[in-house]
Amino acid sequence: MNFDDKVPIYYQIENHIYHEIITGTLKPGEKLPSVRQLAVDVTANVNTVQRALSEMITAGIIESKRGRGNFVTMETAKIEQLKVQLVTAQLAQVYEQLHALNLSDTEILTSLQQYIQQRGQAK
Repeated sequence: MNFDDKVPIYYQIENHIYHEIITGTLKPGEKLPSVRQLAVDVTANVNTVQRALSEMITAGIIESKRGRGNFVTMETAKIEQLKVQLVTAQLAQVYEQLHALNLSDTEILTSLQQYIQQRGQAK
């Protein structure tokens, strides 16, 4: 995993795992690799991975079962809520950046529609 120096590593690990959950790579109820294995997989310190998992447990996306490991929550409503939160955060970032370029809301919508149309034609 390539890390961005401007964002805390544990946060990037969280987002990586969240992405796997939202895309279905990790399914509800599925067991996550051990903390040590995750650390090897993402090339990060075990303590950093543990911090990311702890945050996810607090958020209710991951459930820790003593002696058995960490599992993706079975509550699909929480996963859907997570997806909405991540999409909203991405949109907010793009929205702020485009407004910084002095684009109006109408111009942003028009640009987005043109972009989606071009992407559709490229496929």
